[in-house]
Amino acid sequence: METNILDRNYVHVSGSGDQTIMFAHGFGCDQTVWNNIMPAFEPDYRVVLIDYVGSGRSDKSAYSRDRYDSLYGYAQDVIDVYDALELESIIYVGHSVAGMIGTLVSIKRPDLIEKLIMIGSSPHYLNEPDYYGGFEEEDIHELLDMMETNYLEWAKYLAPIATQNDELAEDFEARLKANDPAIARQFAEVTFYSDHREDLPKISARTLILQTSTDAIAPPEVGQFLHEQIPGSELVMMKTARGHNPHISHPEETVQEIRRFIDGTGV
Repeated sequence: METNILDRNYVHVSGSGDQTIMFAHGFGCDQTVWNNIMPAFEPDYRVVLIDYVGSGRSDKSAYSRDRYDSLYGYAQDVIDVYDALELESIIYVGHSVAGMIGTLVSIKRPDLIEKLIMIGSSPHYLNEPDYYGGFEEEDIHELLDMMETNYLEWAKYLAPIATQNDELAEDFEARLKANDPAIARQFAEVTFYSDHREDLPKISARTLILQTSTDAIAPPEVGQFLHEQIPGSELVMMKTARGHNPHISHPEETVQEIRRFIDGTGV
């Protein structure tokens, strides 16, 4: 086992079971966002959590602007972790941009991911003539400029928009502020300007798309697009969850939908 890779991504392994489920966090967060999700799976699954390089308790000295100038660098990190742990045919749960990172992993190494679960994910955030991503290019410019000139004010601005929940906004703001501003800005730029729409039909893993009706980052139209483009995928519009972080705001419903999809039992 290559411990340097596990340290790099601050890999945490728990639970028991023959199959592994990995939970991958979205932009601006870390693996602790799954604290109310993973206990439901530890009795039956081997649970793997990671921090993307530059996030959480990852080894930030491993960050390279060249390696992480696209989502492919993050996807390779996931593959490295899989190989270090000798994993195959796992269940991958990715929130937001992590859903697209999982997409790239599943295409490059189909043996690694058996089931792919996306929560609030988007293949492209910019509006195009024939596509609604939710953002105009000037919106992205303003966000990136704010990150560069006043990172703390940007975190305060984004948190309530993303969470759609006053009680959670303060916690999410604190998570954003805990990041290195320079790394976070590059990750944001890579995320918001990525376009992986053409990759979606290449996904062979059985796929679940969890979508809320009030997601300002990845609106319902994006969830519908994912469903239309990913062969055999299932789209679930969550009933009680709101905002971009249903795994934080409504862990019970999130757990129920994941369990229903992977083992058909619900909770």
